[in-house]
Amino acid sequence: MKISRGLRNNNPLNIRRNKTKWKGLAEKQNDSAFFCFSDIAWGYRAAFITLRNYRKRHGIKTLAGWISRWAPPVENDTDAYVRFVSEKCSLAPDSEPDVDNEKQMCSIVAAMSQMENGVPADFESVKKGWELASR
Repeated sequence: MKISRGLRNNNPLNIRRNKTKWKGLAEKQNDSAFFCFSDIAWGYRAAFITLRNYRKRHGIKTLAGWISRWAPPVENDTDAYVRFVSEKCSLAPDSEPDVDNEKQMCSIVAAMSQMENGVPADFESVKKGWELASR
C-alpha cells in the first residue's frame, strides 16, 4: 500500500512550506511544497497551533471557517471536507470549537488527518501533538 504524502512527511495535515520555523522540523526538507517533520507528533503540534492561530489571530471562529482557510475551494472540495469533519466530530459546521478543549481539538485534527491522508489517524500521535502544542 502506498503511503500518503502527509504521512510520509510526518505532516498529516499537509501544512505548506512558508517562513515559519516550526519546532520538530526534519533536518532535510525533501518536499518542495510541504513541511517535513522529524516525527508525526510534531506535525500534529503544528496543526493545533495553526488552528489556534486561526481563532486567536485571524478571528476565524467556526469549524467551516477553519476548514475553508485550511483547504480552500480553489484546491479542494471544501464543502465535502467540512461535511466529513463535521460528521466525524459531531459538530455543526457553524459551531465554534474551543481551541483549549483537548478532546474537541484532538477529534477535529484526527478527522482532518483522515480527510487529508485517507486513513484514520493514530490517536496516540494526535494526543502527543496536543501535549507538545500545550507546553
